[in-house]
Amino acid sequence: MRIEQPGVLRPVQLPEPSPGPGQLLVRVHACGVCRTDLHLLDGEVDIPNPPVTPGHQIVGVVLEVGERTAETDGLMPEPGARVGIPWLGWTCGRCRYCLSGRENLCELARFTGRDIDGGFAELAVADARYCFALPGDYSNLQAAPLLCAGVIGYRALLMTGDAERLGLYGFGSAAHIIAQVARFQGRRVFAFTRPGDHSTQAFARRLGVEWAGDSSGSPPEPLDAAIIFASAGELVPAALRVLAKGGIVVCAGIHMSDIPAFPYELLWEERSVCSVANLTREDARELLELAPRVPVDIQVSRYALADAHTALEDLRVGRFSGSAVIDLGLE
Repeated sequence: MRIEQPGVLRPVQLPEPSPGPGQLLVRVHACGVCRTDLHLLDGEVDIPNPPVTPGHQIVGVVLEVGERTAETDGLMPEPGARVGIPWLGWTCGRCRYCLSGRENLCELARFTGRDIDGGFAELAVADARYCFALPGDYSNLQAAPLLCAGVIGYRALLMTGDAERLGLYGFGSAAHIIAQVARFQGRRVFAFTRPGDHSTQAFARRLGVEWAGDSSGSPPEPLDAAIIFASAGELVPAALRVLAKGGIVVCAGIHMSDIPAFPYELLWEERSVCSVANLTREDARELLELAPRVPVDIQVSRYALADAHTALEDLRVGRFSGSAVIDLGLE
């Protein structure tokens, strides 16, 4: 399934790709559906060289390995190995960000499903350095959401420090994973959903959150931190209003609508707002090791590859709880 231009996602038949030096050819078994895929389709996130195959939460099996290079020697899995391929697909290793442990901000970074053809396809090629072994505790469909919803949600959670009272705005794929991680860490979790979305609020309570309610309302007590997974900029001042002194609001999406003006008093008393950009490989390694220890229970709604557009539209309006995953029929 290719995004040919904004608003146009079509099935196409492509020649079988071959792995280059340091690359893997992977038979895709499952690929998670992310809101970033929707932003790419809607033209809200730029695609530098369309068309492109979206999908950056890829689980598959290595079919073929390319020539080993000095950088990938010792990192190339054998054919038959199960691997996960995330959003971060390549970094230069030389810019000031890469050299300071911030490869997520690499000046020349390339991203799976935007710059590199992704997992809404039967086959994918990926740089071996940016692929990960996956915990055997999870099926292919369950493992897929860990590779973005899980990893970038985990990076956002790290930004909250040791905040005890944590609010999650937008209780979708990422939040339903991170709520469980946060509770495992001993935090108190409060979930915020679209006004009137009682089914999602009930889903959040089943996962053990302390309180669930409308994003326009207030929790029973002030929060030490809030993570905004929804792409609605108006949630930033809403979250600041319910934040305790010294609290932080973390914006976890790659795209957000404009943040409306708000009075300085919402930010005063050392409250702060920050964003999370992409992920590092260390984030992925940490989350993939942690998830089975929690253990994170991942709720999945399956879609066929031909129904990718339906999956994206269902994501847009919130027709499912948890994560949507494209099932290539090879579970």
